[in-house]
Amino acid sequence: MAPTGKIATVFGGSGFLGHYVVKRLAALGYIVRIAVRDTEAAMPLRPMGGPGQIVPLYAPLHEEAQVARAIEGAELAVNLTGILAERRKGDFFRTHAEGAGRIARIAGSANVRHLAHVSAIGADAASPSLYAQSKAAGEAAVRSAFPAAAILRPSIIFGPEDHFFNRFAAMASLFPVIPITGGATKFQPVYAGDVADAVLASLAPAAQGQTFELGGPEVKSFQELIEFMLNVTNRKGWVLDLPPGLASFQALFLERLPGKLLTRDQVKLLQSDNVVSGNAPGLSSLGIVPTPMDLIVPGYLARFRRKA
Repeated sequence: MAPTGKIATVFGGSGFLGHYVVKRLAALGYIVRIAVRDTEAAMPLRPMGGPGQIVPLYAPLHEEAQVARAIEGAELAVNLTGILAERRKGDFFRTHAEGAGRIARIAGSANVRHLAHVSAIGADAASPSLYAQSKAAGEAAVRSAFPAAAILRPSIIFGPEDHFFNRFAAMASLFPVIPITGGATKFQPVYAGDVADAVLASLAPAAQGQTFELGGPEVKSFQELIEFMLNVTNRKGWVLDLPPGLASFQALFLERLPGKLLTRDQVKLLQSDNVVSGNAPGLSSLGIVPTPMDLIVPGYLARFRRKA
């Protein structure tokens, strides 16, 4: 579609989910500003639109003026920013709460028509996990500053660029044992394309002010998901479910290494199920039929498949 002249600003648009959201907004004719800390990471997205349609902008969440510049003149704003581990103490709240609140406040002052904020299932101020606490604080900050915002809480997201199935498939190709924790914890994996469709659908006037929980068509335990991956890749790894205490001790060292394979906060998070509650609207209320894992995951894990 030819550019309409309307502007959409996507914070965190260079990330995994951002690729899907930016592509859809560009297809609708929006000029898409990708507001990020690292503009080079957003450059590969420019071919998703016509000349000048995809615009990477330097806009760290802690810099008020840069956030305001990214939002100025935009009709839509989408916040996809999020981290799974802290580099410095307090990063969760600086990103998920303070940053989210700043975007919502500035979007409200700039008369942005629609704001979509992507949070996570499990956002809970009473959770022992700082990640979940900060997500809940972010939702509260967004709702306070921009009451009409649509808040979306996805379960674990899968897709070709994901950091879940790809990471464990790579591990299974190298080692006979796959250590996990919280093996009985339930997840409801949701396809990235469906989440991106939900983001766009939530920008409609009828969705304003609502909170949506997004889950796929299947509920599986952590261990069952690893076994699904092993079956898809034709591997015979042994899944070792570590008790929380031992996993926390292991994480004490792993969280200090580059890549942070496991943190103590993640161990706490993995003790609670990550599925839709049934008390909030979901994909079906947005007109979206959830995509099964079987249709997507085998295709992108083919590179890890062991030849018979």
